[in-house]
Amino acid sequence: MTSTTGTPRPSSLDPEIAARLKRSADGLVPAIAQQYDTGEVLMLGWMDDEALHRTLTTGRCTYWSRSRRQYWVKGDTSGHFQWVKSVALDCDADTLLVKVDQVGAACHTGARTCFDEDVLLKDADSALPASDQ
Repeated sequence: MTSTTGTPRPSSLDPEIAARLKRSADGLVPAIAQQYDTGEVLMLGWMDDEALHRTLTTGRCTYWSRSRRQYWVKGDTSGHFQWVKSVALDCDADTLLVKVDQVGAACHTGARTCFDEDVLLKDADSALPASDQ
C-alpha cells in the first residue's frame, strides 16, 4: 500500500503472505466479514498489508479507511467489536474472508449487517418456474 506521497507504508506482514496477495491499484484487498457460527455476511472492508498483519496478530479486525486515509479497528469508537476467528484467502488471492464473532452492529448505520436494508432480490427460487427449480 502506498501513502498519499506515493511511498509504500511500512508493514510487518509475513513476506510469504504478502507475496501471494493480489491487490487493487491502490494496494488494497477487499475483506468480507462473516459471522463465524451462523455464516451471516456482515460487511465489506478494505485491508492493506499492515491492516492484514494487525488483524492476524491482534485478533481484532483492522481495516484501511479509504475516505479517512487511516487505519481503524472495528469497535474502537462504536463498541461493536469483531473478534477474529479465522482468515482465509480466496482461490484468486484477491479477496479475504474474515470469520468473526461480531459484538453489536456491524454496519455504521447501526444495522446488524450492511446488507439488511436494500434487498434487491429475495427468495429467487420461488420466482422460477417449477421446471427450473
